[in-house]
Amino acid sequence: MKLVTVNQMRAIEREADAAGLSYSQMMENAGRGLAEIVHSLGNENGWDSVMGIVGSGNNGGDTLVALSWLAEAGWRTHAYLVNRKSTNDPLTVRYLESGGELTQFSADPGRESLLAFLEDSDILMDGLLGTGFKLPLKNEAALFLRETSLILQKLEDPPFVIAVDCPSGVDCDSGACADEALRADLTITMAAVKQGLLKFPAFEHIGNLELVDIGLPDGLDSWKILDADVADPKLAARLLPERNPASHKGTFGTALVTAGSTSYSGAALLAGKAACKVGTGLVTMAVPEPLHAALAGHLPEATWIILPHEHGFISEGAAYHVSVGLERATAILIGPGFGGKHTTKLFIEHLLPTLDLPVVFDADGLRHLASIPGWQEKIKQSAVLTPHPGEMSAMTGLSRAEIQSNREEIAGKYANEWGHVVVLKGAFTVIAAPDGRKTIIPVATPALAHAGTGDVLAGLIVGLRAQGLNAYESAVAGAYIHAQAGLRAADLLGTTASVLASDVLDCVSDVIAELEEFT
Repeated sequence: MKLVTVNQMRAIEREADAAGLSYSQMMENAGRGLAEIVHSLGNENGWDSVMGIVGSGNNGGDTLVALSWLAEAGWRTHAYLVNRKSTNDPLTVRYLESGGELTQFSADPGRESLLAFLEDSDILMDGLLGTGFKLPLKNEAALFLRETSLILQKLEDPPFVIAVDCPSGVDCDSGACADEALRADLTITMAAVKQGLLKFPAFEHIGNLELVDIGLPDGLDSWKILDADVADPKLAARLLPERNPASHKGTFGTALVTAGSTSYSGAALLAGKAACKVGTGLVTMAVPEPLHAALAGHLPEATWIILPHEHGFISEGAAYHVSVGLERATAILIGPGFGGKHTTKLFIEHLLPTLDLPVVFDADGLRHLASIPGWQEKIKQSAVLTPHPGEMSAMTGLSRAEIQSNREEIAGKYANEWGHVVVLKGAFTVIAAPDGRKTIIPVATPALAHAGTGDVLAGLIVGLRAQGLNAYESAVAGAYIHAQAGLRAADLLGTTASVLASDVLDCVSDVIAELEEFT
């Protein structure tokens, strides 16, 4: 799924219209796709009645087209028009000819029809306001949304709410929301995801997110210049390494996980287990000597390199031991649980010249790396860097507030300057490549706001990198799997508060199994 601004989407539609795909045909395609999703939900849940809130813009038109299709398919349909004329409107005429019911907001002063429709409907399609909406709400729209919300809150069994392209009252560029904005259970967006939907507070209103293809012709210049994707199951599934019956452990590479200290022994274990879970043929753990006895029994599948240490932290002299282990490795992870000791920074500094394989830097490894002059040029192959905002601040000198205020631009800027892939972690994780490509993970959940979840992500990425994915692909696939595993863990536990990094790790296999259904 592509990510667009409102103006970019308008430019795409203008170019498509000039190329022969008329605006009316785009609306027809959008409405048909919307109807197909609604019909599928009906079949799954035993639903057969739908109400559409129809505004004056294109989203209202999409909704009328969908209602017409659904009426013809046997659904009981209600169209509730707000500030939209019903006379001389071919879409309204078509809908009435399909057998649907229609009411004007202005002709329902007591809201009896609104209440009756909402009580009678299994699904409510919100097509009142479109992607061009800007705050503040106009009086009539504000009144209608406020009254609708109050009715929905009082209903014992309210309808399933579907936002058409975007929830009404949401600014699709900034993510700002009117207080009266409806909360959707599902947002069905047309052609591409509008960037404001993946910002707060809008994200709290969209529910799940699905895309409808409106039939855009191939080769549109305005489409080709889009450089940001939104990860979805199809995209992630395409990136997974192929696994055929003739495979052996060598087929899926060797990940060398260099991690841990006596203060952070769990980081090494989580990263190593994640590399195993994501399908790596062999995982070799390089850890300070005191950690080996404590960890080996918890990861019997791994081989081990025992590193010299200073008081439980990897020491400068460990670089030689790791460099010897590089002979068999196809990717290396450096950093989880390292701690901030100077001797560990010297270890990284001495190790860098020996690295001629894919590398992932995480956690304290990033902080040490940033203190090494010219580190960007000393990494021979494209690396994956996985900072959270605090680590990104240490690497760039920017404040966390500056980074968080423009995550996509910051991640892209430094990926380009450094020449390496940046995974800026947090709500809506951003993966940025040096060539300008970006992918947004459409997940924001406190389930992942727990110690150790970043170590799981680093392990997933290095495991995929070891299996032959390039730096950008491994980062996108790893971040998507990680986010979905966090959501799944929260669903299983019934709360985000109790999700541990190990719970996220336990759900990785289920996420991969679901993705394999798309291949």
